[in-house]
Amino acid sequence: MRAPLALTMGEPSGIAGEIALLSWLRRHEDLPCFFLIDDPKRLRALSRSLGWNVPLAEIESPKEAPGHFAQALPVLSLGRHISAQAGQPDPCNAPAVIEAIRHAVTLVQSGQASALVTNPVHKAVLKAAGFQHPGHTEFLSELAGGMPPVMMLTAGGLRVVPVTIHVPLSKVASLLSTQTILSQGRILAQALTRDFAIQNPRIAVAGLNPHAGEEGVMGEEETSIILPAVRALQAEGINAFGPLPADTLFHAEARETYDAVLCMYHDQALIPVKMLGFWEGVNVTLGLPFVRTSPDHGTAMTLAGSGKADPASLMAALRLAARMAESRAAAA
Repeated sequence: MRAPLALTMGEPSGIAGEIALLSWLRRHEDLPCFFLIDDPKRLRALSRSLGWNVPLAEIESPKEAPGHFAQALPVLSLGRHISAQAGQPDPCNAPAVIEAIRHAVTLVQSGQASALVTNPVHKAVLKAAGFQHPGHTEFLSELAGGMPPVMMLTAGGLRVVPVTIHVPLSKVASLLSTQTILSQGRILAQALTRDFAIQNPRIAVAGLNPHAGEEGVMGEEETSIILPAVRALQAEGINAFGPLPADTLFHAEARETYDAVLCMYHDQALIPVKMLGFWEGVNVTLGLPFVRTSPDHGTAMTLAGSGKADPASLMAALRLAARMAESRAAAA
């Protein structure tokens, strides 16, 4: 890895600080070098309150991080004091949370950091402070120049992309289109080759209806929307196939036949991923000019301050970000 990973602070009243500290304490578990963008004073107080011995190294540049990582957690200061109470989010901290993301993107785009790993944010708090985006993904898309992002979830060897994400199930069919599936399939194929070093990736495409519509008996979206997208992907040389019944798509033998799945809606994608690796799921944003991963969980306000948060998902996100950055650099 040519440069360290940039890890954002996330919501300071949630578990983000704790899992960052715990990840560093478990750095010998094949963890790549990273630095945290945060308030060092806040982190020291948090470490003391939990009874953890986590020495911090305040750095002025990411290039200093590798020299400190073995002995101390490198922290790039935001230059502002952050006051946060566990489990009690405060909109006053929203500007610092947003600044950490923006600064991390700048560092990755300039090559000072090899990839971006984002800690969970509290969307309602950001919105109350005037944040105009639904979440990380849309904000990162804007910072990257408006490039269309694609969300991938991965755990237990399974990679899934939900074509529609945070929308009511009653609206999924009306939001699906051949062009959307085609666009996301292209981005997925490119990412599997560039970021995961998979040559000629195999992409399974799930149906929307039971039994993939069963030739129109249980729904027509497979014939009218999904199949034309699959054929268009195949015409472009992409190894896509389907639509396939979702209820037989995720068992062990089926998973051997593809490298990723294009799913039609949120739960169709996320349920199998979380069944296979609930504690180690990673959220990946494809389609950006830089690598971005995130733990696949939220701010966990009820656990904040207890020291009981599990850092496994963040650690998996850090490892995956490093592998993706190395693969992307090799492909370039």
